[in-house]
Order: sequence, then structure tokens, then C-alpha cells
Amino acid sequence: MTNKSASSPSGISVLLADSKQLESQLLAGSLRDCGFEVLCCPREVPPILEFLDAGGADVAVINCAAPYSSAPDLAMIRTLHLMHPQIPKVCLMDTESRQVAVQAFRSGARGLFCLGNSSFQLFCECIERVHRGEIFATNQQLSYLLDSVCQSLCMRVVSTTGKILLTSREEQVVALVTDGLSNRNVANELGLSEHTVKKYLFRIFEKLGISSRVELVLYALHHGSPQPAAWSAGA
Repeated sequence: MTNKSASSPSGISVLLADSKQLESQLLAGSLRDCGFEVLCCPREVPPILEFLDAGGADVAVINCAAPYSSAPDLAMIRTLHLMHPQIPKVCLMDTESRQVAVQAFRSGARGLFCLGNSSFQLFCECIERVHRGEIFATNQQLSYLLDSVCQSLCMRVVSTTGKILLTSREEQVVALVTDGLSNRNVANELGLSEHTVKKYLFRIFEKLGISSRVELVLYALHHGSPQPAAWSAGA
């Protein structure tokens, strides 16, 4: 960790959610030394939502490294973003890759940061910039995002036994809804009518046993996996 940075602003309230208590305390102490107000909580959705509901955080910093797994838990970021879209979120990662970077920002993160690869001073800058409403990303991460703009995904949703539950077109609808598109925008993207999109959603809800778009997004993020596109936008 570094000493206090004279350029770091005071008064930014940071919610730090991490499952590693010792590392969390060290990180929180260093942030406080730099003038940030820091609240710590476990890396679990209920306590994080309790803090955010209380309105005491300007920025949420979430360690997305899942325990006992090399795959990050990005579904948590998406859940928090659905509940509190106004609060900028920084996703802390142990490692990064093209898929992780794209999915983190798709899930609602405003910043993606690997402490092991960068300086603590840059981490402070990351928090300051997302607090100002900016996106914090490395040049490499930005290139990943730009590449993803030219690609469309489908969301493969399977049962506990591995059975594919949706048709290819329904998977495309789920992917676009998960990205936050309205029915009209989904229709424009797929070259369909809005009425047809509503019919697709009704069938998807029926197949998955859900009743709302929020439930669909959460279901897809917890039970689905992005797949390479097999179609062109507007086709």
C-alpha cells in the first residue's frame, strides 16, 4: 500500500465488500488514509443491499473473485446493479480476461480493477473517476468492449440436468433483455415486431417458471452462459 495521496479527495463514501477479512481491513485502512470514508461488509448480496438501501455509499467496491473457484461471480454485480443502478460499482478481480472484462461491464460495473497488476494510487483514481460518472478501464479492456459492440450473443440456459430449455431465437431475446434492451429495441435488433417479442417473452417466462423481466435477468445470470452469436443484428 502507499502513503496518503495529496490529490485524493475526501468525503467519498466507499462500500467495500470482500470475503477476505484481513485483506479487506488492510485495503480499507489504506483508503481511509487517502481521505475516503470506508464501510466494510461481507461479500454477500443481503448485507450489501442493506448498506446500499441505507444510502451511505457513493461507490460500491465489490471483490468478485468467487471462493474456491477461478471463475468470478459477476451475477452479484448484476443483481446489485438492478437494485441500485444509480450507485457506481467497481469490480475487484484477481485476474482479468476478455470475457471477464466484457461481462463485468455488461453486468453493470463502471470500473474493473486488478490490484495485483496496478498501483494503489491508480486504484484510488479508479474510485474517484467512477464517482464522477466516468468509466474506468485500461486500454486493453476498452479494446475488448469495442470488439464486443460488433458482436451479438445468445444466452444458453440449461436445466440442472444440462437440458437446453430455450430455442435459439429465445436465447437471443434473453441475451438482449439481459443487456437491458427494451422490447422495442429487442425487436429492432432482431428484425421482429414488438408484438412478436412480447410473445417470445411470454413463452420464455412460461418455460422458466418466472413472471417478470427482472426475474428473467437474474435467472439468466445465475443459470445461463453467453454463447457466440449465430446471427447478424437485424437479420
